Amino acid sequence: MAEEKKQKKEKNAYRAKDIEILEGLEPVRKRPAMYIGSTGPEGLHHLIYEIVDNAIDEAIAGHCSQIDIALLPGERVQIKDNGRGIPVDIHPKTKKSALETVLTTLHAGAKFENKTYQVSGGLHGVGSSVVCALSTFMRAEVCRDGEKYMQEYKYGKPQAQVKKIEKCAKKETGTAIMFDADPQIFHEVKYNRNTLLSHFRQQAYLIKGIRINFSDLRDKDNPFEYRFYFEGGIASYLKYLTKNDEPIHSNFFYVSGEKNGILVETAFCYTDEYEVSENSFANNIYNPEGGTHLTGFRSALTRIINDYAKKEGFLKESETNLSGEDVREGLTAVVSIKIREPQFEGQTKMKLGNPEARTAVESVVNEAMAKFFEEYPQDAKTIVNKCVLSAKARRAAKAAKDTVLRKGILEGLSLPGKLADCSSRRPEESEIYLVEGDSAGGSSRQARDRRFQAILPLRGKILNVEKVRLDRALESKEIKSLVIAMGTAISDDFNIEKLRYHRIIIMTDADSDGNHIRTLLLTLFFRYFKSVIEKGYLYIAQPPLYKIQSGKEVKYAFDDEAKERILKEFKNRSCSVQRYKGLGEMNAPELWETTMDPKSRILLQVTIDDAQAADEVFDMLMGKQVPPRKKFIQLYAKKVKNLDI
Repeated sequence: MAEEKKQKKEKNAYRAKDIEILEGLEPVRKRPAMYIGSTGPEGLHHLIYEIVDNAIDEAIAGHCSQIDIALLPGERVQIKDNGRGIPVDIHPKTKKSALETVLTTLHAGAKFENKTYQVSGGLHGVGSSVVCALSTFMRAEVCRDGEKYMQEYKYGKPQAQVKKIEKCAKKETGTAIMFDADPQIFHEVKYNRNTLLSHFRQQAYLIKGIRINFSDLRDKDNPFEYRFYFEGGIASYLKYLTKNDEPIHSNFFYVSGEKNGILVETAFCYTDEYEVSENSFANNIYNPEGGTHLTGFRSALTRIINDYAKKEGFLKESETNLSGEDVREGLTAVVSIKIREPQFEGQTKMKLGNPEARTAVESVVNEAMAKFFEEYPQDAKTIVNKCVLSAKARRAAKAAKDTVLRKGILEGLSLPGKLADCSSRRPEESEIYLVEGDSAGGSSRQARDRRFQAILPLRGKILNVEKVRLDRALESKEIKSLVIAMGTAISDDFNIEKLRYHRIIIMTDADSDGNHIRTLLLTLFFRYFKSVIEKGYLYIAQPPLYKIQSGKEVKYAFDDEAKERILKEFKNRSCSVQRYKGLGEMNAPELWETTMDPKSRILLQVTIDDAQAADEVFDMLMGKQVPPRKKFIQLYAKKVKNLDI
């Protein structure tokens, strides 16, 4: 008994020996998400960005004019630049080569002091070493002073000393990094070409004159190359961002200025769309959550537009000022600053926190925008007119939204005759099927498991929300029904915590009408319920196209290839093939077995890999401008199979 008490006491003891000290790059391998955000696709691509960011910093400092990125067979990555090259001489503190120090030591780099880099994207000095730690193999080659040096690493540990491997031209300088991401760290090591192209295009726009060459050589029989080079900077980037939209004014706003040592570059224009696109960067690092520099831009924009509106009589002195939301409708903007010591939130640099950045941007934009309105009075009037109209629409939308919310409260979130709700009140186990028409609604109501499956039939095609404001969207009975059924409200009142179903399943017919309805619903969710998609709550049902029966044996095919495969299995046997034209053609047992039974159904989860790219696609395919959509159709029409006309 005494021995047992002693063991228990030892077990509960908390002593110095219990403190774990992680040395070198061990912390990175133990908690990778702390350094790269996640171990999913975003974190995987972040490895490439960390190495490229170092080359970008060389370019910003004026020492690099070309960056080459290549995806090699086996998902190996190679990144070369013609910068000065990482130093290779012995570091006075570590007594190791500077190259080894930089690549194997956390918080080691030339960015803590302002001697080497006046501005840089890196803050913590952990970028390269993190990539080294999370790679099964890394090779670094450096050209300096007519010599090429090399060192290799595994899991962040050097395999030998830095050594000279060959001569190089005296004027040739630069760094080449090659690495294999660790498949034990990442869910899947597979790089997305389009994600990388979008990122590198962005970087090329932000540095005038930089050449970024991208090669995808993973498929030897089908190599892919793309080169980026822009002389116009963010003014060119703005034109690219609005290529599918129609600007409402003739001249784009652009300013480049400096305030208290902070370089500010901003461009914006207004289009005839309703969405807002704000792209903010600090030292060429994209900040998806904005930060103080974006806040400064917004403050200046709102102030100048309100001052002009009052001065020119668009608003009476007694009228309420236009809100930030009013002045940003239809706005596409790029805000880029260069700052000596950027304070980012986290290693992934989602948001900038420097208070001085707000003051600098606000000051530069205030002065330049006042001059812009004086120089281009017709553009100024067009912009302010749009903002005033936006304010009126916002008030109308608020009234419509309040009506929907009041209706939801009064009716207790039940829609007699439309919503067939489930008995469960636990969102994590509840799901709602959005089905087209009464016929499919009837079949699915009979097929469902009433305990956790709800059915909401939608009559006809819902409104295309890409072409209208919120007040018009809420005039749609189908959209109102969906908002009330979900329980989240909409717009400013949207609250994901109140979502009544954690699986929202779009279930439409497998024909052109069904595809159109599905696209309209996806547009609605992307524009007004994006966090539903981001949380992984939106799905697309996959009903079968064919029912194939031979005697008593029945199989279902979800596409033509599956049909042919099943027919081969039924070789030399008589069989019947039924092509389902719609969900209404299935009886309840068939619909349950193929499409609604969690044990056997196929659901496609809707995800957003690249929000900006998704925004462009929705804008092009569902927006007001016909030429971009026509061009897209002409380009891809021949690739469409089984077109239903």
